[in-house]
Amino acid sequence: MGDGPKTKKAKCLEDLRRRILTEELAPGSYLDETQLAEAYDMSRPPLREVLFQLAGEDYVVLHQNRGTQVAPMTHKTLRNFFVAAPMIYAAVSRLAAQHATTAQLMQLKDTQMLFRAAIRDGDAAQRALTNQKFHAIIGEMASNEYLLPSLRRLLIDHTRIAMTFYSPRNETLADQRRKAADHHDAFITYIEDGNAEAAEALAIEHWELSRDEIQSFVTPQGMQIPLGDAPWASTIKGAS
Repeated sequence: MGDGPKTKKAKCLEDLRRRILTEELAPGSYLDETQLAEAYDMSRPPLREVLFQLAGEDYVVLHQNRGTQVAPMTHKTLRNFFVAAPMIYAAVSRLAAQHATTAQLMQLKDTQMLFRAAIRDGDAAQRALTNQKFHAIIGEMASNEYLLPSLRRLLIDHTRIAMTFYSPRNETLADQRRKAADHHDAFITYIEDGNAEAAEALAIEHWELSRDEIQSFVTPQGMQIPLGDAPWASTIKGAS
């Protein structure tokens, strides 16, 4: 019986992470502890332990007298995201090639198989979650207690941003996702070979691919609408 609460807590923790990453729980929204306790069949004390752990992992923010808020994404955090992402991804990938273990490589390969399957099936949530897990494993390979917290925070927002603009009907983005999957295969090769320089360079290229995806969503092509001549156009033509 002693394992029951722990099992419930683990399931609750995993599910809340998933719901935040896939934006089922929107950035900046507040969580209702009473509803969560009922949904996960838990009492309030173990639920609060889960929320404290999520706060420690930067999934949520705990506000005194205001409750628990899903980590917001403001203009400032998004700007800092774009500034920090290439530096963190490059450093982590370089260290991963130097320190990866055989067991971690096997886990990375298994996750890559799931990532390709999610792309093939058009499963947006699974694609985002397996991509997050792939890069989190690379972070664990890096074995650096200073970089890992930054990477974890980065991956939370990167995953949520990706969920925002995902569209299986956008062929341009579909091509980029296939290229991203090829990049993952290359990451595995470089890390397995211990090629730190190549892994670092690929991390920058891989980031640029993500940045292009985000940019194409934020600044789409304008609508091509034939407006015809302006009302005064005929007057100008006649005068000339």
